[in-house]
Amino acid sequence: MNVFEKFQTVITLSAVGIGLLLGQVAFFETYAKSMIVPFLLLMLYGLFLTIPLQYLKDAFKNRKFFNTSTIINFIWTPILAWGLGAVFLADHPALWIGFIMLMVTPCTDWYLMFTSIAKGNVALSTSVLPINLILQLVLLPIYLLIFAGTIEPIPLATIGESIVLVLVIPFVLAHLTRYALRKRTALLNEKLVPFFATAQIIFLSLAIMVMFASQGKYLISNLEVISVLLIPVLLFFIINFLLAQTVGKAMKFSYEDTVSLSLTIIARNSPVSLAIAVIAFPDQPLIALALIIGPLIELPVLAIVSQALLTLRKTSTAKNSK
Repeated sequence: MNVFEKFQTVITLSAVGIGLLLGQVAFFETYAKSMIVPFLLLMLYGLFLTIPLQYLKDAFKNRKFFNTSTIINFIWTPILAWGLGAVFLADHPALWIGFIMLMVTPCTDWYLMFTSIAKGNVALSTSVLPINLILQLVLLPIYLLIFAGTIEPIPLATIGESIVLVLVIPFVLAHLTRYALRKRTALLNEKLVPFFATAQIIFLSLAIMVMFASQGKYLISNLEVISVLLIPVLLFFIINFLLAQTVGKAMKFSYEDTVSLSLTIIARNSPVSLAIAVIAFPDQPLIALALIIGPLIELPVLAIVSQALLTLRKTSTAKNSK
């Protein structure tokens, strides 16, 4: 765990604070918006570069785990997100859309760190990472049409343009980079990939900073959204945690595999959804705000979940030793 990963919550909160301060200056408020997409594109390029798709076949070696995590992540979770939004966010359609966008995208990075902390099967979690990335890229526009479309009309052309700009282009560029450097693996794996693995957090924080600088005055007047989002976000994590424990026992997964399942279906991938929201919904900053607030709640929850899993492991070991 590098220093940026260790202090990601602090870095993100600092970016929010600096952005709000800069937003009080007319110059920054006017020009900050033009920097949001470039920073997000750099962040997503780095994300895609660090995920080698040649290991995609590894996901299918443990079919029981692969099938279970895929069904929960891409069938159960969208339905749960829409349902929680219908109960708690029906009066806040923009937050409801942002909440859905956050919850339908499984995490592709920091969940591995928490899996390691909880003594889970990191190799197994890593094996499903490429398929989770591909499926969320393919299914996100469908989820927007099916679930967010019940909240307000979303033009298909708008979704298509945003997907191409902020997902397809950096995805293609990242894998063209891998292809171009296929004979220079030392440069790729020892220099470029480690740099972007660290820089992702920096680029994301810069995007958040300029986003708050451009929309600071509007967002300050809507800070109550934090309390509005808190209950559905926490309920999502609690429900999926309990589901993972129940399914893990029913499927007779080992402790390590159950940890991997827990964190794979709990942790979310807000940067991907945030990039889409900025392009697809430029006049609804509350959607992007929901995608920034979510991870600020999520990171402490993942830390708590990791410790809870370790406690369950100790309890189980003590019972078995009697």
